[in-house]
Amino acid sequence: MELIVPTKQTHEGFCSFHSTRKEISVNCCNNRRFKNRSLLVGQLRKHRQSKVFAISRIETLSSVEKRGFESSNRRYKNNLFVGQLRKHRQKKVFAVSRIETLGGTTNDRLSSVEKRTNGSINENFEEFESNNYLRRLVRNGELEESFKHLESMVYRGDIPDIIPCTSLIRGFCRIGQTKKATRVLEILEDSGAVPDVITYNVLISGYCKSGEIDNALKVLDRMSVAPDVVTYNTILRSLCDSGKLKQAMHVLDRMLQRECYPDVITYTILIEATCKESGVGQAMKLLDEMRSKGCVPDVVTYNVLINGICKEGRLNEAIKFLNNMPSYGCQPNVITHNIILRSMCSTGRWMDAEKLLADMVRKGCSPSVVTFNILINFLCRKGLLGRAIDLLEKMPKYGCTPNSLSYNPLLHAFCKEKKMDRAIEYLEVMVSRGCYPDIVTYNTLLTALCKDGKVDIAVEILNQLSDKGCSPVLITYNTVIDGLSKVGKTELAIELLNEMREKGLQPDIITYSSFVAGLSREGKVDEAIKFFHDIEGLDVRPNAITYNAIMLGLCKARQTDRAIDFLAYMISKGCKPTESTYTILIEGIAYEGLAEEALELLNELCSRGVVKKSSAEQVVVKM
Repeated sequence: MELIVPTKQTHEGFCSFHSTRKEISVNCCNNRRFKNRSLLVGQLRKHRQSKVFAISRIETLSSVEKRGFESSNRRYKNNLFVGQLRKHRQKKVFAVSRIETLGGTTNDRLSSVEKRTNGSINENFEEFESNNYLRRLVRNGELEESFKHLESMVYRGDIPDIIPCTSLIRGFCRIGQTKKATRVLEILEDSGAVPDVITYNVLISGYCKSGEIDNALKVLDRMSVAPDVVTYNTILRSLCDSGKLKQAMHVLDRMLQRECYPDVITYTILIEATCKESGVGQAMKLLDEMRSKGCVPDVVTYNVLINGICKEGRLNEAIKFLNNMPSYGCQPNVITHNIILRSMCSTGRWMDAEKLLADMVRKGCSPSVVTFNILINFLCRKGLLGRAIDLLEKMPKYGCTPNSLSYNPLLHAFCKEKKMDRAIEYLEVMVSRGCYPDIVTYNTLLTALCKDGKVDIAVEILNQLSDKGCSPVLITYNTVIDGLSKVGKTELAIELLNEMREKGLQPDIITYSSFVAGLSREGKVDEAIKFFHDIEGLDVRPNAITYNAIMLGLCKARQTDRAIDFLAYMISKGCKPTESTYTILIEGIAYEGLAEEALELLNELCSRGVVKKSSAEQVVVKM
């Protein structure tokens, strides 16, 4: 009579085992059947649990993992089962050795086997719980804790689930810790688990994104499973973006040797890189090869080629290519038209751009926000603000909501024409329509206000930026500090300098040059020189503008001798004087009543080509 093992369903959906023993006669055959059946039931149940988690994984995979999941799902389940069988084999050998060394009666041996079976079940449950805990840690973003738990799992002999381990690798890659991610893979491999192609792809992608292409290639070489097309495309993209087309072609050869065939993404990556490096002519040869291999180009492929043709200045050919696309079995999309429109605008062909926009609408290809922004930007640069406003107002008619990039060219154009009232009016219109200004918008306004001498308004706007959810950047502070320095408000400018430092923004030479110029302009030359030397102590290298500001201040203070000494110091520091450097000194000499000497020096500098004739004439007028 065989041993009966009844099951009882638990609240978690797993079976708990309760042995019911009877007086039976067991021989060696029965022992072997009991051992194999009990252990296999446990393994099959564990395999079923793993399968459930594999299915649930689809819902949490990243886009890259999803593309590779279907192709590797079968291989993943097989690899997982291989890992389980390895562990099962170890337990089986140990169980057999125990039976052989046991003494006593048949019942004693049966009791020992039963204990070993219950131990296996407990171990399986503990391993499941351990993986479940790992999964929760990774899901909560506790990467370091996840890593420590993974190490302890493997130390106990548990086989980690590759799904949370893959997510852990992705998490470390996302924060730039690629070495830690690689260590996770090594732990996974050493544990007896078999990583699938998705696991390797995540690590390779992490290396590529961090610019460690050599390490990505090393991972490719050590893969224990066959790379798929996603693996190669990730590496090819990274190589091509780095301008390493030749190396990318070698990787393509390896890909073909391993019978992994390129897809449309592979060829599009290589065609784009070829356009940049060797021109459209060579890229067209690759397109022909692509077609001959039975790989059909898509709209992205054709867009890459059209963009290459436009960049080579062959706009008419690009338009012809656009019109021929339907005959190639591919309809152009809005991006195709945007590429052509941008090229038309950059070459001043506004009428053609208007016609293309009309053709888009007629063919049922709806313009996007980008389409209108290209046209608005062009019109504003040409000073055709009326047409730009008309186009902006028509956007909702085509289902497009203007964004900050739609309004910024208008604001910039109004500021350039010193129509600050119109600029502020459209800023208010922008906000009233639910489009919030970005830092570019504010920088445009601040620059215009400072140039117009309305620095107080600029400071007021700067102070309100944080409340508006828009953080000032370095150029924002530089603009206002320069404006304050020019109107003699250097003390307020210093307050802003301290504020920007508190916010973690590091002042640059432009910031410091504004202060030096401001102090010199106010006649505080000695303070300016002290500030200048403080800059040098901060490892900031002054430029010609900084030196010129000091020399201008010295010349205005009738200290031309010191200005000439400062010129010598400038040259000794390896900073090349500009034309303005010499004209400042000549005007300074003349200002001290030495007009003849100044004129003589000016003629000599003109003869040497240091000062242009036009600049010399302006200096003479001032003298």
